[in-house]
Amino acid sequence: MTTRHDTAAPPSKGGAAPGRGPGAPASPGEARKRARLSRRWQRDLRWSPYAFVSPFFLLFAAFGLFPLIYTGWASLHTVELTAPTDMEWTGLDNFTRIFDDEFFWNAAQNTLTIGIISTVPQLLMAMGLAHILNYKLRGSTFYRVVMLAPYATSIAAASLVFVLLFGRDYGMINWTLDLVGLDKIDWQSDKWPSQIAVSSIVIWRWTGYNALIYLAAMQAIPQDLYESAALDGASRWRQFIHVTLPQLRPTILFTVVVSTIGASQLFGEPLLFDANKGASGGSQHQFQTLGLYLYEQGWVNQHLGRASAIAWTMFLILIVIGIVNYVISRRLRASS
Repeated sequence: MTTRHDTAAPPSKGGAAPGRGPGAPASPGEARKRARLSRRWQRDLRWSPYAFVSPFFLLFAAFGLFPLIYTGWASLHTVELTAPTDMEWTGLDNFTRIFDDEFFWNAAQNTLTIGIISTVPQLLMAMGLAHILNYKLRGSTFYRVVMLAPYATSIAAASLVFVLLFGRDYGMINWTLDLVGLDKIDWQSDKWPSQIAVSSIVIWRWTGYNALIYLAAMQAIPQDLYESAALDGASRWRQFIHVTLPQLRPTILFTVVVSTIGASQLFGEPLLFDANKGASGGSQHQFQTLGLYLYEQGWVNQHLGRASAIAWTMFLILIVIGIVNYVISRRLRASS
């Protein structure tokens, strides 16, 4: 009886090599391929986030950083709109000239008063509307959309409507005043009425926007605080004073800073309120803001160097506002 022994046949010349097991070392070619893929994956992991955010930085450099640097350089030169490439070095002369200009200080004062007249009532009304909408109401979504509609309306359309409302001879406001026996007011020629009228446009446009910000912050307040206050016998007014307002301090600070920045850059509303006077802000500059003063110097008087100095002055004012916001926010966080 013969015994059969199975033996593996040797590989033939030119045939494929037998397959390797899982633990077998990779060939030099596969090792190089894996190394390339690993390096490519590491580069992708490292540089892809920068590629994703690069469009923002490119746009910011083109439309934000470059104009800022060029404006700062132009503010140190005498340059006219008719020849923007012809610059004559003057140093800080443009800054000293605008600080000696009474129209600059008039515009700064008007910006401050219009900012106060528009910001304080606006935020108070926004707080009240948000407090009302914080309760469960039918059609609350509809009311929120209605409040946001003025913000979505263009400045030109809103300003033209308010010009008709504040018209001296045929405006609805003066018609109402005459109906109750009061004298008509020349809203465009007098200083305080014109500033109140311009402020009313700002109030109408931004109250709903700030109300929705306050409403979102109110809805983030834990209900346990209100329940504890109610168990202690606190009325809704006391709950608002002792629970809602302390919780809204960061949000209130944010809206105050944003409204202040917006007031310092006010341009469209006063420009369109009296289109006949243009950038002068009325016949006696009674509602000319810093934005209008900059526009008048740069595009009406064609002094680009002086307008650049005004722009940088406004920029420095905004930096001061930001520093004040930072200091106050730190103190609020430390006290809470």
